[in-house]
Amino acid sequence: MAYISEGLRQGVRERAHERCEYCQTQQVIVVSMEIDHIVPESAGGETALGNLCLACVGCNGFKLDFQRGIDPETGQEAPLFNPRVQGWNDHFQWRDDGLQVIGRATVVRLRMNRDAVVNSRQRWVQAGWHPPKE
Repeated sequence: MAYISEGLRQGVRERAHERCEYCQTQQVIVVSMEIDHIVPESAGGETALGNLCLACVGCNGFKLDFQRGIDPETGQEAPLFNPRVQGWNDHFQWRDDGLQVIGRATVVRLRMNRDAVVNSRQRWVQAGWHPPKE
């Protein structure tokens, strides 16, 4: 595993607004966020700002070194969401109540609607903190 300097980590956190760039989970409910190599090191991905993103422990744990997932509509493999080249709102949307992310291969592979996250989102919606505005 490559060394990631504190300056690079800070740049990733700031760019992500302290949210998981996959499921949009806020830093406040997770024990820690992790720096994810979008293209894994094992596949030649660089430890550079353009290949790093902030990921909650859950999304990063399910992503591992996968770059593709199964699209539930087609049954075919599809590339996972890449937050450096794709816009979140272009790739996903929130269910009307703001509790679940609607999407396909990435939502399934990363289990972005895990029970604990959905339960937290429900509290955030009630408090007016969710879904994220930006």
